[in-house]
Amino acid sequence: MELFVIPAILILGFLAVLGIVRANLKICQPNEVLIFSGRKRKLPDGAVVGYRIIRGGRGFRIPIIEKVDRLPLNTIPIDLTVKNAYSKGGIPLTVRAIANVKIASNEPELNNAVERLLGKTLDEIQVIAKETLEGNLRGVLASLTPEEVNEDRLKFAKELLEEADNDLSALGLQLDTLKIQSVEDDAGYLDAIGRQSTANIIAAAEVVEASKREQAKLAEAEAERAIVQAQNEVRLLKARLAAQAEAEEAKVAVAAQVARARAEQELAEQEILLAEKRRRAEVVVAAEAERKAKEEIAKGNAARILEDGHAEVEVLRRKLELWQQAGPDAERLFLIQMLPDILREVIKTVDHLKIDRITVVDSGTGRAGVPAVFNQIAGATPALLESLKATTGIDIAGMLGRAAADDEPAAVPAKPARPEGDGAS
Repeated sequence: MELFVIPAILILGFLAVLGIVRANLKICQPNEVLIFSGRKRKLPDGAVVGYRIIRGGRGFRIPIIEKVDRLPLNTIPIDLTVKNAYSKGGIPLTVRAIANVKIASNEPELNNAVERLLGKTLDEIQVIAKETLEGNLRGVLASLTPEEVNEDRLKFAKELLEEADNDLSALGLQLDTLKIQSVEDDAGYLDAIGRQSTANIIAAAEVVEASKREQAKLAEAEAERAIVQAQNEVRLLKARLAAQAEAEEAKVAVAAQVARARAEQELAEQEILLAEKRRRAEVVVAAEAERKAKEEIAKGNAARILEDGHAEVEVLRRKLELWQQAGPDAERLFLIQMLPDILREVIKTVDHLKIDRITVVDSGTGRAGVPAVFNQIAGATPALLESLKATTGIDIAGMLGRAAADDEPAAVPAKPARPEGDGAS
């Protein structure tokens, strides 16, 4: 039995502690503040108060010693209607406005709210704030003219906020917004001002409208003048563009002719150069061909001359060998070889003679006639042989004589000479 009692006591004790913690742990919502009363707390300015404030979060209340109150921070809307509030100049006005107030959440205003508004409902707080704002509104209206209140409502609301701020702060309240909805008067002052303003506005509007009509007419005339001027400028511009276009066309035509002439000139120059190159090529080719032909001919002639020289040298060599082999008969061989040349040279002495007619005159002795002529012709042969002997040292006549002497076996008696008078005439 005792075994079950101890756990039950522990459980009951735990539940009791849990219940105490739950009953004394207070959680603060974002739209409220918690005031723990019963214990003293020192403020930053040195003042000592008997409470502590928690904004958001949680706090633990000491049982029996502390008490917890909640102060809401919700917005409190207030409708303000102030009637017969005299403005500057003694004109009674009726002002309707709407304001939004709340309990201040920052110190020291929050401390003022704790001391003045703790335990009051929102309706009671609303009444306090409304009466305070109405008093402030009457005070501000007394310092402003109806025109300023009606025309510059932003200024009116600003001064009202400045006037109400000190009073509301002393109560621990905070003015969030204040809007002036309407400003009226029972005496018709604002209506008169409005009518006058309306008349002034209408007159000014008529003046402005007349001025605008005049300006419109001037603008229309100016526009017409500008249109005419623009049309003139357009015509001038078209004329300039046409002239420029014609000038450009003329320039293009001239440039085309110049380009054509240059092209023709270049073509002619190219044809001339081509003709010169062709003629030069023909001349050079012909000259080159002629030069090569002459070179080939010269080479052929030189080869022929060289071969002829080699052949003559070979003939002379063969002749020399034959003469050397002939021994004593070499002289005869030489004569035999030279005989055709000698005969040709003898014939050449008379070959160039052209006798058309011979007139022979005899002196009567028979020696100065035809025999004398033949003797002169035959006398050229010994002269040629003597000349050959003098130039080459070869005695052809002596060699012929010796050869003839060797060939004759015996002397033949000489025939009697013919009488000198037997000559033909």
